[in-house]
Amino acid sequence: MSDPTAPVLSPQGKHDDIHSVVKSAGVIGVATFSSRILGFVRDMVLARLFGATPAADAFFIAFRIPSLLRELFAEGSMSSAFIPVFTEYRTTRSKQDTWELASAVFTTLLTIVTLVTIVGMVVAPWLVQLLAPGFQENPDKLALTTLLARIMFPYLLFVSLAALAMGILNSVRAFAAPAFSPLFLNIFIIVGALFVSPLLQEPIIGVAVGVVAGGAAQFAMQLPSLKLRGLLFGFRVEPGHPGLRRIGLLMVPSLLGLSVTQVNLTVSTVLGSFFSGGPTYLFYGMRLIQFPLGIFGVALAMAILPTLSSQAARGALDELRTTLGFGLRMILFIIVPAMVGLILLRTPIVHLFFEHGTFTAQDTAETAFVVLCYAIGLWAFGGVRIIVAAFYSLQDTKTPAISAAVAVAANILLSLLLMGPLGAAGLAFATALAAMVNGGILVAVLNRRLGGVEWGTVGRSSLRVAVACIPMAIACWWAASAAVWTHPDDWIAKSVMLFGAIAVSVGSYVGVHAVLRSDELDVVWGMVRRKFGRIAGA
Repeated sequence: MSDPTAPVLSPQGKHDDIHSVVKSAGVIGVATFSSRILGFVRDMVLARLFGATPAADAFFIAFRIPSLLRELFAEGSMSSAFIPVFTEYRTTRSKQDTWELASAVFTTLLTIVTLVTIVGMVVAPWLVQLLAPGFQENPDKLALTTLLARIMFPYLLFVSLAALAMGILNSVRAFAAPAFSPLFLNIFIIVGALFVSPLLQEPIIGVAVGVVAGGAAQFAMQLPSLKLRGLLFGFRVEPGHPGLRRIGLLMVPSLLGLSVTQVNLTVSTVLGSFFSGGPTYLFYGMRLIQFPLGIFGVALAMAILPTLSSQAARGALDELRTTLGFGLRMILFIIVPAMVGLILLRTPIVHLFFEHGTFTAQDTAETAFVVLCYAIGLWAFGGVRIIVAAFYSLQDTKTPAISAAVAVAANILLSLLLMGPLGAAGLAFATALAAMVNGGILVAVLNRRLGGVEWGTVGRSSLRVAVACIPMAIACWWAASAAVWTHPDDWIAKSVMLFGAIAVSVGSYVGVHAVLRSDELDVVWGMVRRKFGRIAGA
């Protein structure tokens, strides 16, 4: 029996690329789901031990420094610039040329990021004052944040090398090892919080040590996979390598282009430091948003970039348009219902997962408000990643950079306007609105560049998604209004209510799509059936 998804996804001869994207996104999605689940455990441990205390605020501010630089120099601009060029070398050059490029990039990256790490540790006091001006009135909090920043700066080095390894493996469509590597970061943070922190006079330092150890593990676990494929890079000092120069030229404008969300989150962090508990509320709120975004949005964007890059390198723009349209349809299929669920179930989710130990009911209310404001823009966060991947596959990093600059300016203006009446949640709302601005600009430019992206198909898919969200919204609203949430200690009943509501919502959403004969559901079902078929045949 033929694959039921093939006729509806693309014209004859194009469905292999789509199948490859679906398969790759599935692998990344499973790995990311595992990481997010473990991340929830990590966040529950941190919330119980540190709540929204000054120590928690200090940690989240300090962690934002290497996290921002990681997005800018590693997982953001470096990966997005490296993959298209590396894919072109693999497609048109010899294996030796490809290895020389990878080695030249590794040596240059190691040198630059080592210097950045050393300088960052030296200037950490000024970076903290820049990132957390609201801490100036509390010298102890400011000093602790500076100490944590210095401890965690080496994480930038390890995670940058891990991003390079990920880029190489993703280029050859080996997604498992890099996708599962973030599990180690969560494991080491949990170990640091539970077993190292109690031994220290300042317990939060144990968490910072766990961050650095987790970053080293993320890099180390990908090395066997590189060696297995003959792609393990070595030292090669060749700053004038033509491929390296091209990557550098692509990186310069993409420093802002792909990392606009992180830049906007950093703006929120700076302004959030003026609110007691603000950095903590913003962190946990974005963690909940990143759960569906990471499992599918980021996974699909990572899986689709090598395919788009290959199609662009061959000049197959019709195939590229089909792949891009497919990516947008699948993003809407997954992200929109997740957005509806998070908006309606935000308070039960935060209450059940985080309101323990030193995390209070007031902290729950503040965090849930932040989740609401972030969730409004969830569709834009996911869509932008797919659209930016299309620009980078065409080796155009300037357009996303210009659009991102406009979005950052909009975020700053909106944050200043909204933080007064809405507090920390106003900063989240500004970030969501800025993502919509960024997405709108990018869609308009890309549509003109490619001459359309199968908008009719995307529109019909969006209509099916909207209809399917109606019964799930009713189920979520009913569950969130149940009396069980007023019972302080009945955690079993609350768990049954929340997970039951999620199950009913997912079931009703899938059921409506089945009735409407949704192409996207056929894709997901075909992927699941093939996966279980392989397991059964093993």
